[in-house]
Amino acid sequence: MTDELQPENNHGSFEHQDLKAGGILYFLLTLIVGTVICLFGLKGLYAFLDHREKALQPEVNPLVTNVPEDTRHVAPGYPQTAFPNPRLEEDERGQLNGIKLAEDNTLYSYGWVDEKAGTVRIPIDRAMDLLAQRGLPVRPQTEANSAPESLKTSAGNGSTTPGPAKKVR
Repeated sequence: MTDELQPENNHGSFEHQDLKAGGILYFLLTLIVGTVICLFGLKGLYAFLDHREKALQPEVNPLVTNVPEDTRHVAPGYPQTAFPNPRLEEDERGQLNGIKLAEDNTLYSYGWVDEKAGTVRIPIDRAMDLLAQRGLPVRPQTEANSAPESLKTSAGNGSTTPGPAKKVR
């Protein structure tokens, strides 16, 4: 029975030959050298394209005085200082956000509208509370149910044509 458990080709159930460390190290070294060659090749390609792009830049108008040396890169703050108003919007969302914040600050804070006249502004919530407590100002009326005199009926004929204004005492 021991003969049946042994394989016939005498190889066993595992490989008897291992990978050599030299082969693995040569493979890794080849990968590293290939990567370095690719990096230097790409750097050279980009340097060539950059030089070519600089050479193909159009001439700047001689009337423009404060132009950056490299016109492909815009320096921070350059458009604000170089061009007169009105300028194009650069950051629409940021500008709109600033406007909305200023409006919210005005609507929800206390402040002077006209300090000399003594006019102040108060937050909307506080104004609504004061309006609910005090009510709206009411204009005094002389007769509670009287219509304007120009619409009163003339001489009892039932017409509502405007006539001369009469003073009622």
